[in-house]
Amino acid sequence: MLEILYRDEHLIAINKPHGLLVHRSSIANDASEFALQLLRDQIGQPVYPAHRLDRKTGGILLFSLDKETDQKTQVLFQDKKMDKLYLAILRGYCPEEGTIDYPLLKENGTSQEAITHYKRLATAEIDVPQGKFPTSRYSLVEANPETGRMHQLRRHFAHIMHPIIGDRPHGCNKQNKLWKERFEMDTMLLHASELHFDHPWTGKKIKIRADLNSEFKRVLSILDLQTVATF
Repeated sequence: MLEILYRDEHLIAINKPHGLLVHRSSIANDASEFALQLLRDQIGQPVYPAHRLDRKTGGILLFSLDKETDQKTQVLFQDKKMDKLYLAILRGYCPEEGTIDYPLLKENGTSQEAITHYKRLATAEIDVPQGKFPTSRYSLVEANPETGRMHQLRRHFAHIMHPIIGDRPHGCNKQNKLWKERFEMDTMLLHASELHFDHPWTGKKIKIRADLNSEFKRVLSILDLQTVATF
């Protein structure tokens, strides 16, 4: 059963597990379960995804329950009236805060504006040598993407040399290997934690929050950061 975070007569939001596709895709023929079909079957009515989350990303996924609401909700995303917050664990100590203004290429080669704001919530260091360094360092960050491009956060954090742990292909192969071999952790540590918007029908301010999955929490415990990202 999918965890339902919010529901009214027009909208429904779930806490999408890491590894679950939003819908069928020709580039992921290995998948047999999809959030859209699972939710449709769970509640017994059609649902329309208001946005996308990467397969490897967990957290808030919003659906509309009718086509007219879907149109209105799509406009909110297009007009940047959806305030999205993500939590991520990065390699190294990133700056305390910043804005990444770095255009990203679409599959057809067209350049798109892409802007991400972020702030560092905490840092951690573990006694595991990495390359020429005697320890491994990490940052827990909150990211607020102003735009919504494919793999935007993954590509932006890789661009500033602080890739997301568990990310492939944009991440750090050495760190990913370390976490898989030493801690049996193979999850990408990116989580859609909050979504704020004005309801497309009532105008009421809606705030949805999603708890972290168990693997993300386990990594926070390993890094002694479990009290930083609480819900």
